[in-house]
Amino acid sequence: MSFFSFLRDDVRWVTAAFVLTFFSTAGQTSFIGASAGHIRSEYGLGNGEWGLIYMIGTLASALTLPYIGAIVDRLTVRKVALIIVPALAAAAALMALSPHVVGLTLAIYLLRLFGQGMFPHTAYTATARWFTAQRGKALSLVILGHNAGEAVLISGFVALSAAIGWRMGWLVLAGLVLAVALPAVWWLARVERLPRATEVNPRVVDARDWTRAEVLRDPIFYLSMLGFMAPGFIVTVIFFHQVYLVELRGWSLGIFASAFVVWAGVNSVSTLVTGYLIDRFSGLAVIPFVLLPLGAASLLLGMQAAAWTPFAAMALLGASSGAATTTLGSVLPEVYGLRHLGAIRAMIVATTVFATAAGPGITGYLIDIGVSYPAQLVAMGLYCLPASLVMASVARRVRARNLSSRPVSDTPRS
Repeated sequence: MSFFSFLRDDVRWVTAAFVLTFFSTAGQTSFIGASAGHIRSEYGLGNGEWGLIYMIGTLASALTLPYIGAIVDRLTVRKVALIIVPALAAAAALMALSPHVVGLTLAIYLLRLFGQGMFPHTAYTATARWFTAQRGKALSLVILGHNAGEAVLISGFVALSAAIGWRMGWLVLAGLVLAVALPAVWWLARVERLPRATEVNPRVVDARDWTRAEVLRDPIFYLSMLGFMAPGFIVTVIFFHQVYLVELRGWSLGIFASAFVVWAGVNSVSTLVTGYLIDRFSGLAVIPFVLLPLGAASLLLGMQAAAWTPFAAMALLGASSGAATTTLGSVLPEVYGLRHLGAIRAMIVATTVFATAAGPGITGYLIDIGVSYPAQLVAMGLYCLPASLVMASVARRVRARNLSSRPVSDTPRS
């Protein structure tokens, strides 16, 4: 099926999921961080105190996600949207209106649970179910919603906050989520899509349907998490400590910020290319290579202080981030099937969210006790090579397991 034929036939479902990933920006570190200066000033918080609040809210969301995330296995996307969209709007409103640090912590928790957690979780799980042979292509288009959201919502929010104040900016965001996201997803997803018989891709073999309890007893799950957790941990650390890194290297903060344009562009290209490769070869064939650009970016930032470094590092981070998000969304059905995908994916995403929460806290503590931040970046970069070898082993073992579990009638005849 050609790209334009795919869009013509399936734009409804791709757009519904795209809208969810677009508005998930409200719960991302990059968006919340745009208000960090105002938050620290108005609440009288130091960097460490603000980081602790952010970590508490994120960790709490990670603990909650495995429970609420399972609803996507039982409810349609429309019904899930009726729950999660008003919840995200309420979180944005609470961010605007809370006069106390307790309310701020609750707002961070809700923003992270629904914005970073449930919005993309619902989008990716639904897309993985809606598509088979075109799964990589569909997911790559849906994931572009993140890039669009960061390009449009963050810059728009910063400009709006400068004009009407940061709290009013959050109130406007709450209204926008309710006025745009809810009716759009409700209308677009009013018909559930079923994969067609003609869409079978012989290169992609979805596993039998595992339960969450079975996954927790599977050694491959724990091996795979060594790779799945790395992008969230490392990228969040780099973004969270960007001001400190700029100061260490003597770079201009404006120059470093401009490198995010490179990150967004490469991320978008990587997302689309990875989707093509997944449809061509399978998600299992791609996962051993996802962490290599991430490792190179970490080593570069840890060892090089030249003026061009932020741009090269952001290009490598963008390549790895786009590939990682697309691959995770596509490979899970190949490893654990579709029936309990929502519950399983929620558990895995919760673990990766935990990594994003722990990263700034751990590295910040190490900085405070005198451990060099560049040395930490080098260590993270070196970690990515053995983690990539582990992911290659995971891919081989899953392929062998899927092949051995196929019915005899499904095996090709010579």
